[in-house]
Amino acid sequence: MPTTLLQSHLPGLDLIHRGKVRDVYALSAQELLIVASDRLSAFDVILPDPIPGKGEMLCQMSNFWFAKTVHLVPNHLTGKNVSDVLPLGVDAHLYTRRSVVTQRLKPVPVEAIARGYLIGSGWKDYQATGSLCGIRLPANLRQAEKLPAPIFTPSTKAAIGDHDENIDFDRVVAAIGADLAEQVRAATLKIYAFAAEYAATRGILIADTKFEFGTDEAGRLYVMDEMLTPDSSRFWPADEYRIGISPPSYDKQFVRDYLETLDWNKTAPGPTLPQSVIDGTAAKYAEALKRLAGIELG
Repeated sequence: MPTTLLQSHLPGLDLIHRGKVRDVYALSAQELLIVASDRLSAFDVILPDPIPGKGEMLCQMSNFWFAKTVHLVPNHLTGKNVSDVLPLGVDAHLYTRRSVVTQRLKPVPVEAIARGYLIGSGWKDYQATGSLCGIRLPANLRQAEKLPAPIFTPSTKAAIGDHDENIDFDRVVAAIGADLAEQVRAATLKIYAFAAEYAATRGILIADTKFEFGTDEAGRLYVMDEMLTPDSSRFWPADEYRIGISPPSYDKQFVRDYLETLDWNKTAPGPTLPQSVIDGTAAKYAEALKRLAGIELG
């Protein structure tokens, strides 16, 4: 059965960051242990209820995609066994399927987003300005419509509790330099195109997705953190896709739709979730993992 972990506890290891979902521990000057918890964030707020097994599903989905795209862009995985680095006395069963040993990289301080369809904050920006992240789009596009070609639409990397902000490419260049900005844009669109083509063979449309990148001491670019998961992507069942509506999806949109019915101002603390929403979210993540990666976590 999937395990449930709201917050990791690994005595003897140096916790260097506790994010919205992942807890990051230093193993050495060169390596990290990254643990995917079952925490769920929506509208940049961590909700109080865990989604059982979510961290395992995110980790297994990411590992699947990291392996499938390593020929395109290198990733942060070392291939080392998690059980070999856990402190003595820790229940390895709780951590092995939700954790990875990775290279220690310098994070690129930009959310690298690829969009193939007009939805979410992109749809809102387009309605207001006709553009998205400084990219002028054709007139009269409708909600969820496929774009003429995938576009790179970066955003700021906000602290916990703050909201990400869509930015144009010039601001990315100002933040990280022209050469690295070009590399990040190219890598983002290359991975997205490959993944979208594969997902289509599995009956899934990838509307958009977010990547995290980092560099090593030599300045080489790696994709890291998570990859093409229901937390970082919109996965639409192709047979239910319709232009003009927000399609059903195997991702956090199920939770967002519920939260939009509440009288909540999208700031912490987040509201508790009914059991039906918790169970429904877990089922959607499991379905995405099964359909895309062929993995069922028993």
